[in-house]
Amino acid sequence: MTAFPADGYTARWRTWDDEHLETLTLRWENEGWTATGEVGREAVSYVVRLSATWQVRQVLLFRDLDEPDLWLGADGTGRWGEMNGAHRPDLAGCTDIDLPCTPFTRTLPIRRLQLDIGDHADVTAASIDVESLGIVPVTRRYRRVAARRYECFEIERRLDDASAVPETAPMRFDVDEYGLVHDLPAAFRRT
Repeated sequence: MTAFPADGYTARWRTWDDEHLETLTLRWENEGWTATGEVGREAVSYVVRLSATWQVRQVLLFRDLDEPDLWLGADGTGRWGEMNGAHRPDLAGCTDIDLPCTPFTRTLPIRRLQLDIGDHADVTAASIDVESLGIVPVTRRYRRVAARRYECFEIERRLDDASAVPETAPMRFDVDEYGLVHDLPAAFRRT
């Protein structure tokens, strides 16, 4: 994949119905990447701080308050904690985050794993519901099917909810030269 420009990068997506916009800005700072997103439909902002190798280090989620509603930190080995220092053993083993309100978080494992065509990897992510701030681990399989095409499907959701579907149909999507998602079918499209 192509390296992002040193002076940063901006991408925009619209919801499939063209009613809401998201703007993502990536900046290189303090020897890592900072991703800042403004999501129109959910009226939230997020900041994801990443290492140089695209490992999640910190996640901040803002709704309508000055202070973050959610502030999580990760050590890069699957150990998570909150801003106040409380350990989150329920997120043990999560290497990524998933914010369903944005296609950006699908890029994190794609950039980090650098899969060859035909290869796949299972990734466990902390999936954050921006409305309730509930967080559940989900395991997804990412498979690179062509130079800029991936498929992803959920293979496990660790919930006590008996109605949870243990496996979903694969979602196929294309990425740009940087590994950022173009369109997620029926959800988001790049502008």
